[in-house]
Amino acid sequence: MISFEDFKKIDLKIGKVMFAEKISGSDKLIKLQIDLGEKDVGDNSGLRQIIAGIGKFYEPENLVGREIVVVANLEPRMLMGFESRGMLLAAEDDGVVLLRPDKEMSPGSSIH
Repeated sequence: MISFEDFKKIDLKIGKVMFAEKISGSDKLIKLQIDLGEKDVGDNSGLRQIIAGIGKFYEPENLVGREIVVVANLEPRMLMGFESRGMLLAAEDDGVVLLRPDKEMSPGSSIH
């Protein structure tokens, strides 16, 4: 178990997928460019790059425009030569389902 104080350290935000593509050489990794309402990140486009292992369950073109829940304050991690600067949240049962808000939200909205 983690303490409530540790849980409060997790920065959950709403992100909007602006771009998605499969990573060559991987059957599960997808490179996403996410709008988290930030101004100067990554290549100064204001988008955050996240590498997600959801390629067996989602086609990249079906992700563009979706709002998702993102852990925004993870340390960056390299996956197949690409930097991932966050993690999307998904539920798993017989497949994978992305967590998302039930109505449209502004990118960067905090989750409490």
